[in-house]
Amino acid sequence: MNNAPYQNARPVRTPNGKLVKGVALAAVVVVLALVVYGFCTSVVPTGYTGILTTFGKVADYTLDAGFHLKSPFQKVTLMDNREQKSSFTTEAFSSDIQQVNIMGSINYNINKTTAMNLFKDVGVNYFNTLVSPRMLENMKAVFSKYTAEELISSRDQLSVETRSVLSKEMERYGINIINISIEDIDFADAFTNAVEAKQVAQQAKLKAQIEQEQATMEAQQAASRKKIAAEAEANVQKINADAAAYAIRAEAEAKAEANQKIAESLTDELIKYTEVSQWNGQLPTYMAGEGSQTVPVLDLSK
Repeated sequence: MNNAPYQNARPVRTPNGKLVKGVALAAVVVVLALVVYGFCTSVVPTGYTGILTTFGKVADYTLDAGFHLKSPFQKVTLMDNREQKSSFTTEAFSSDIQQVNIMGSINYNINKTTAMNLFKDVGVNYFNTLVSPRMLENMKAVFSKYTAEELISSRDQLSVETRSVLSKEMERYGINIINISIEDIDFADAFTNAVEAKQVAQQAKLKAQIEQEQATMEAQQAASRKKIAAEAEANVQKINADAAAYAIRAEAEAKAEANQKIAESLTDELIKYTEVSQWNGQLPTYMAGEGSQTVPVLDLSK
């Protein structure tokens, strides 16, 4: 058998072979890229801080929001540095041993530049581990300084005092206490009823005091008006009396002056002339004196 034709035969190469090799190579590159992206990169979202650890050791810096490269042996843990709010309920006692049920909320955030220390010392669950227990403990201590009645009207002051104490404690951890709001304070029914009864009694007492003060003021005003009227009447009477006295005095002075002038103007000749001019020719009908001392008196009225 002649095998000559087969000895000169060569392998057949087709375009599909190159394509298969290209696809395989591309697949390997993609897999490697995915591996690199998955294990050697990290994306920190906006509002978060990245905590970088290498075999459990925490780096002394943080990663800001954005894209970051890392080794496959490193891990990035996200911590929220935005302002957060949490509601709470708790119980406390006043200084006079009245139980108080409290409802409120707290606003806080973390310092992103020191977040790695908070992560290392406390962990990501720092609120439940650290903030909440210390806040409730401090709040109970603050409430214990006030009587139950004082607590009712001191809600804002209680919030301020609790925040002040808690802020000093959390400062070393890089936790900022923005605000603590006490939204409701509730007491036992017996105490609430007692407070309401006391308030009603105080309101009744205040009303009676106001009415008494009003009556006293009205009486004082009436007495003042009478006094003013009496003083005015007395002044009027004094003025009238002064005027009458002045008129009498003026009239008397005028008469006296007139009489003085008349007296100064009388002479013997004028008197005789007046007697003669007034005589009607009749003899006197009246005699003055007795016996030989009688003197006729003229009736000058006619």
